[in-house]
Amino acid sequence: MQVSSLEERIGDLHEELRGLKEQLAYLIEENHYLHIENENLRKRLEPEKPILPEEFERKKMVGEGHENLARLYQEGFHICNTHYGSIRPEGDDCLFCLSFLHQK
Repeated sequence: MQVSSLEERIGDLHEELRGLKEQLAYLIEENHYLHIENENLRKRLEPEKPILPEEFERKKMVGEGHENLARLYQEGFHICNTHYGSIRPEGDDCLFCLSFLHQK
C-alpha cells in the first residue's frame, strides 16, 4: 500500500515538474524576445548618424524588402527559409541567413 502511494506521489511530482519546465522555457523565450525589443527601442531613441554618400548609394541599390529582412535579422530573428521568424540565440549568426543577405 505504501509503495503504490509513493509511486502515485512520484507521478504527480513528475507531472508538476514537466509543467514547470514548459513554463520556464516559455518565460525564457519571452524574456529573450523582450530583451531584443528593448534594445531595438533604445536604438530608435538614439539620434541617427548622418548617412555618408557611399552608404546612401548602396541603400538606394538595395530593395526595400531586402532592407526589411536585414532589419529583422539585426533584431535577432531568422530570415532563412529553414528557421524563418524564429529567434536566433543571442550573439549567434546563422549561415543560411547571412548567405541570403549577401546574395546579389
